[in-house]
Amino acid sequence: MKTFEQLNIEKSILDVIKEEGFDKPTEIQEKTIPLAIEGRDILAGSATGSGKTLAFGAGIIQNTQKGGGIQALILTPTRELAQQVKDSLKKFSKNKKLIITSVYGGMPIRGQFKRLEEADIVVGTPGRILDHINRRTIRLKEVRTLVLDEADRMLDMGFIDDVEKIMKNLPKDKQTLLFSATIHGMVAHMIEKFLNNPVKIEVESNVDPAKLKQGYYDVQDNLKYSLLVNLLKKEESGLVMVFCNTRHNTDFIANNLSGNGIDAEAIHGGFTQKKRNRILEKFHTQKVLTLVCTDVAARGLDIQDVSHIYNYDVPTDPKDYIHRIGRTARAGKKGEAITILSSRDHDNFRRVAQANQISIPKLDTPQIDRVNLTWKAKPTKFRKKRRR
Repeated sequence: MKTFEQLNIEKSILDVIKEEGFDKPTEIQEKTIPLAIEGRDILAGSATGSGKTLAFGAGIIQNTQKGGGIQALILTPTRELAQQVKDSLKKFSKNKKLIITSVYGGMPIRGQFKRLEEADIVVGTPGRILDHINRRTIRLKEVRTLVLDEADRMLDMGFIDDVEKIMKNLPKDKQTLLFSATIHGMVAHMIEKFLNNPVKIEVESNVDPAKLKQGYYDVQDNLKYSLLVNLLKKEESGLVMVFCNTRHNTDFIANNLSGNGIDAEAIHGGFTQKKRNRILEKFHTQKVLTLVCTDVAARGLDIQDVSHIYNYDVPTDPKDYIHRIGRTARAGKKGEAITILSSRDHDNFRRVAQANQISIPKLDTPQIDRVNLTWKAKPTKFRKKRRR
């Protein structure tokens, strides 16, 4: 294992790395940083939480000159990830005083115009970057490095056309770094189309399977919520993520948990960006210990020290199960991924196990104290049809 000093990183960045208390590089950082600094195209298989932001960020910061226009563009699938990447790059570049900005939907676009004029590095979602291109409020002719972060997620969310349009507005001789948890299908198409003789980097999963406990409970429909409350109250959990499949269920579960004395917050795509940022900050600083979320809202979130994952709803897409459980049992710490099944969940659960070729053991259901719902579901409102 090499040290950060052996990766050809300049002193201004090394000083910050040391201040932040990083002792040694992760596998993805050790393999990526020297190549990124050299200007090579890179294809990296790496999941959220593996240290990939510094892996591509060190080279970008080192090769960027203040006041030289936008020299690096990082595309992310979600607003939250864009904000996280920006904050991380800003921290590691503080000694160079680079201007780094993030642009994404959900925030006023006019407020982004001036920031883009002054920026050295831009992080953004494809839709908003393309919007600025169409408005001619972003200048990309000086871009030397493009990063496609979580490329598989960008494809899953339907951003391929936007990415291709953005690529047409970038210099042809740029460096491209593509990071993806999985390399298949359309990701392979992106590699062939966008990268020039890339170096392929693969790393071990950041999740330690020896420290990850998986299991499921099978309960009656009317005991599902009560079991969740019992588990959250009786187990010595740290930070907890509870996954639901819909916004409605996310709100319903979070509000009822709060009503039953559990410190919980919901997060989903129906909230304003300001509210989502505020909730995430509370979870990061452990002012809230239980985050109830949808898969879309949780994509790209790099949250440390999650001890338990609860699947209140089984994901309809088997890949989402792997993304969910990959948020715990990191960096040598123990973690649990528990799924709560009722009658309607069995088909989805069977698909998850078959598609991912995993065997998830059944757990003995504990004594369940019935819990009353304190927050009632709002009835769905239907618009009356107008008479023609």
